[in-house]
Amino acid sequence: MTAVISATGLWTPKDSISNKELVTAFNAWSEKWNAQHADEIAAGTLEAKPLSSAEFVFKASGIKSRFVISKDPILDPDIMAPRIPERGDEDISVLAEIAVAAARDALAKTGRDAKDVDAVIVACSNLQRAYPAIAIEVQDALGIDGFAFDMNVACSSATFGIETARGLIASGAAKSVLVCNPEICSAHLNFKDRDSHFIFGDVATAILVEDESIAPTGAWEILGTKLGTKFSNNIRNNFGFLNTAAPQGVGADDKLFMQNGRRVFKEVVPLVASMISEELENIGIATSQIKRMWLHQANLSMNTLIAKKVMGKDVDMDIAPVVLDEYANTSSAGSIIAFDKHSADFTPGDTGLICSFGAGYSAGVVVVRKT
Repeated sequence: MTAVISATGLWTPKDSISNKELVTAFNAWSEKWNAQHADEIAAGTLEAKPLSSAEFVFKASGIKSRFVISKDPILDPDIMAPRIPERGDEDISVLAEIAVAAARDALAKTGRDAKDVDAVIVACSNLQRAYPAIAIEVQDALGIDGFAFDMNVACSSATFGIETARGLIASGAAKSVLVCNPEICSAHLNFKDRDSHFIFGDVATAILVEDESIAPTGAWEILGTKLGTKFSNNIRNNFGFLNTAAPQGVGADDKLFMQNGRRVFKEVVPLVASMISEELENIGIATSQIKRMWLHQANLSMNTLIAKKVMGKDVDMDIAPVVLDEYANTSSAGSIIAFDKHSADFTPGDTGLICSFGAGYSAGVVVVRKT
């Protein structure tokens, strides 16, 4: 059975933070911290916190702004973190709520009723709780029969989710699968770290993967997929359920996003470029046939270099479109946002690829053709 992408959906928070706003808050916090520790800094026992600039952020990443669920606390130098109130167990969780919003957008684009869906996969980089699965909550909220489960492959979760859905369809276990990618990345970000406080934003996406026999006109045939992982500590987050068993570490910086950016760049770029090239060769697609690459939206320089390695030449943003300038890094959702916003000009027979990559290391490639 051939699987297709019937539609994608997108939910975006109403509030956005510009680089200028973010840096102003960061610098205010740094100056306050330096003043509080002036004696230690003067004695050489502590290093002063450096200041930042909007220009530095853009040059380092290509990011100009990011959408967030909780803006004001992030910009408060006395808080520097989102504040998202806990909800009662009988209320829908915030992660499920935004996943449902993106899912409904995808379903509306096809005119598909939620009752036509057989399975739900919530694939994202952070899950709000251990159990019950967020995906089962989404399933319940949408009124879907069948089954649901969560999966986490960090920034690669969407492409791994698409391949998992394709496998379910190929096996006959399902004909219509919703893959949801709710990402509240601001909640795992250290807004007091100059090197990373600007990286992430919040968003949710959804992908409706279906058997071609029930797909709408204009769906995207999945021509091939390739997944890969290689263990690395260069992107890491030590938050987890065992933290309470070692209370001295609760709230430490390592319970938030950490990365060695230079090593990530050096190691991930060739890994991803090789994976893309290998999969294209495997399915007999020449790079000249690729109209567009919807890449993971982590860093502009990284995407530019990956695209150049794959295509064998410099490419413009028409071939490798960018949404991270507006959305920042939205983890698993980034490549799907790019696909959602930059695919309307495709005509039947046009070919492109979705690629996501990140912590693990992990990477996934999905080659698609417009029908």
